[in-house]
Order: sequence, then C-alpha cells, then structure tokens
Amino acid sequence: MENITPFKRTMIVIAVMTSAIMVLLDMTIANVALPQMQGALGATSDTITWVLTAYTMAEAIFIPLTSYFSSKLGERRLLIVAVSGFMVSSILCGQAQSIEAMVLFRIIQGMFGAVVIPLSQSLLIAVFPSHERGKAMSIFSIGILLGPILGPTLGGLITQNMNWRWVFYVNVPVGLFCLTMIYLFVKTSNKREAVIDWPTMISMAVGIGMLQMVLDQGNQLDWFESRTIQASIIIAFVGIAYFVRRSFKTRSPVAPIWMLSNRNLALGSLMMAIFASALFGLTAQLPMMLEGVLNYPVDTTGLLMAPRGIAAAITLIATAKFMNNGRLKWMVASGAILCGIAGLIMSAYSENIDFYWLILPALIQGCGMGLVFSSLSSIAYTTLKPDQGVAGASIFNLFRTIGSSFGISIATTYQFRSSQEEWNSLGQAINPYNPNLQQWLAETGQKITDPMTQTILQEQVHKQAEIIAFVHTFTFITAMFVLIIPLLFLLKIPKQAVNKAGGAPAH
Repeated sequence: MENITPFKRTMIVIAVMTSAIMVLLDMTIANVALPQMQGALGATSDTITWVLTAYTMAEAIFIPLTSYFSSKLGERRLLIVAVSGFMVSSILCGQAQSIEAMVLFRIIQGMFGAVVIPLSQSLLIAVFPSHERGKAMSIFSIGILLGPILGPTLGGLITQNMNWRWVFYVNVPVGLFCLTMIYLFVKTSNKREAVIDWPTMISMAVGIGMLQMVLDQGNQLDWFESRTIQASIIIAFVGIAYFVRRSFKTRSPVAPIWMLSNRNLALGSLMMAIFASALFGLTAQLPMMLEGVLNYPVDTTGLLMAPRGIAAAITLIATAKFMNNGRLKWMVASGAILCGIAGLIMSAYSENIDFYWLILPALIQGCGMGLVFSSLSSIAYTTLKPDQGVAGASIFNLFRTIGSSFGISIATTYQFRSSQEEWNSLGQAINPYNPNLQQWLAETGQKITDPMTQTILQEQVHKQAEIIAFVHTFTFITAMFVLIIPLLFLLKIPKQAVNKAGGAPAH
C-alpha cells in the first residue's frame, strides 16, 4: 500500500476495527437474550440454540473464502459489500417472527460477517510500516478480545432496558458509520485474477459446516449416542480430509489451507485455536454460573464480564511498543502464566464469593489474554510474504473460530457431565447414617422425614453439585491456557527481524 499520512491511517484503523467489533459482538451479544427470543419466536429450548449455531456455522465456512473473494472484488469493495450485507441481515434478524426465519437470517449475517475479520487484520498489516506491526496487531487484538467478552455486557443491558430485537438493530447506526468511513478512507484494492476450485470449495463447506454442527449440537444430542452426530462426524471427516488434500495439491486461493506448510503460521494458528477454546469456553460458562447458581440478574452478569475485556485492552495498549520478535515468545508465556494464576483463584470458588473474588481473577486473566493474543497474531505473520496477508489472515481466523466452537462445546459437556457425577456423589450422602447430616438436622431442628427438609436438601445438593462442576471446568480451562507454553519451543522467529514488530512484511 502507498505511503499514507498518520491521519488517514487513524481513520482506516477506526473504520476497519469498528467493523470488526460490530461483527464479533454478534457472536455473543445474543446469548443473554435467548430466553426472550424463545418465547417471542415460539421456539423450544433445543431449537433456540440454532440462533447461535447458524451464525458460527456460516462464519466458519466463509472465513476461508475471504482470500478468493478479495482477489475477485478487491479488498475495499469486498469490505463495503460485507458490511452492507451484515447491516441488512441484522435488520432482518430483528424483524424475524419465527425461529425458521431467524435461523435463515443469522446464516446470511454470518456469511457477510465472516470476511470482515480477516480483511480487517490484513488491512491493518498493510497500512502500518514494518517497525509498527506490533502496534497494528495490538489494535486488532483489542477488537478481537473486546467483541466476544463485552457482547454479553451490551446484550444484557439492551435486553434488560429495551427489547431483544435491539440486539440486532444496534448494528444499523454502527454499520452506516463503518460504510461512511470505509468509503472515504479505505482505497486499497489488490484485485487480481482468481479461479474458483469447486471441489475444494464444496468439500470445505461440507466438512467445516458439519464439524460446526457437531460441536454446537453435540451436547444436546448426547454426542455419540445420536445417529445424527455419528453421521455428521463421518461426513465432516471425509469432507475435511478431501479438502486438505485438494488444497495442498491445487494451491487454490479458496480456503488456502496449504499455507500451513509455513511453520510459524501453522503453530501460531494452532496456539490461537487452543487459546480461543479456553477463552470462549470460559465466557460461555461464567455467565451460566453467575445467573444460574449465584442468581445475579442479567445486567449485573454482563457488567461482571466487562473487567476481563477492559484489562485485556489496557494491556494491549501498554505493551504495543514493546512488541518485537525477540520478545514474542516471552510475552505469550507470561500471558499464559497469568491466565493460569487467575484460573487457580477461580478453582477455589464457592457460593459465598463476593464481587472482589469475581473481579480480581478477571483482571489478572484479562492482562494475560492481552499478552497472548497480540503476540500470537504477530507470530503467525513473521515469515509470510507480502501477497499472502489476506490468505494468512483467513486461515488464522478460521482456526480461531473453530477453536472457539471446540472450547464452548468441550466446556459445556465437561461441566454437564461433572455436574451429574457430583450430584450422584453428594446425593449418596443424604442418608440417616451420615453424622454430618445428623448434626445439621439437630442444629436446625429439621427432621429428615419432613417433605420441606427433603426439598431443602435436594436444592442444596443440586446447587453444590453445580458449583463443584463449574470449579472443575475452570480448572480444566486453566490447563488449556498453560498448554500453549510447550508449543513455543517449536517456533523459529527470524533473528534479522528482531527490531521489527511481528507481522507480515510490508505491502
């Protein structure tokens, strides 16, 4: 990209990052509004989750196609089309009167939103000089982290004080602002010839789409006990296997998975998938504990999720100028350790915790997340060629999206199974021969044969089982954060670029 003034660079950053945050918010902003949507759309508890599943499936399928669409349309035109389509589909989501219509519109919304994230990342890499790429990745990371983390906060406030349909309508003024900024300041095109390879595209869409379906619906359908899940896993495996083989053979711009032959992109993407699994698993489970066990209202739950994102943003801003290739590994390791420390604090949770014990680990974990995310974003681009920016971004963000789905699915299943086991274990202690139970009965003047006493005991067993299950899940998620550290030893970061912040070479 041609040399640009600092003012124009700032305007481009505002344009692309506002677009990215708008898209990322929609991954989680609807979560807290699902109960209200269920009643308004006449959906069941099983079908309402497709509001979330449809979006993530469409996003996972279309993220790898960003490189192809960018070649055909050019980056500027594609970004305008994507933001416009996202805004229109958001209006349709807000207007939906049935669950079928909502799912269809969410698919369309995910299709248009998918290309915005890799395009934003690629444009940021392009407009910053090589020695400021660390700053570019820090800015990008702020949006990527703030969007999903603050989604429940914004969604809770909107749902509590307005109407759930405004969860989608809020994208209209934001989208109009983004379109204006993109039209005025983003001029890059990079349009070039690209031929679509249909076998690659179809196998990719089928394989990744079915994998997303398995991850999103597996726990509800009881995993391998379901014929639907069994068939979906087989189709996903065959589709992905053929897609990977075909991609390496043809080197098609459609879902360029062949770029994973680049060591740093492959390892950076893998570590991002693990990190996203832990991050999204945590953001899915924590609101469930706050609302379902500790009985916090939805707006309070949303506000308690905010410190994690705020701490991450502050860390990213504070460390941007220190990011260079010689420090990237240390920053990832330090961030993972901070996430681990926060996880250890959360592993001591009980029903008696106050706001302090919710906010303290959130701040520590937010700082760790900021260090990890920006560094991984830089690591993935250290050895890519200038013309591989969009393709690398599409693969990197595909791993982030699939990793987030894995994390939500694994954490949900782990918590559910752990809760059942703890409920059975604690339930066995409710018998006349338990001295602790006899002591409690004597102190409270209760009788074990009293139906009211039985109700109280059942409620307590259920509550304690849920708390223990959440604690086990938080410990498991902590292990996922720490799992990133051993992979750092496999990286080879170019020494000649030590004085340059990570990222792709200048466009």
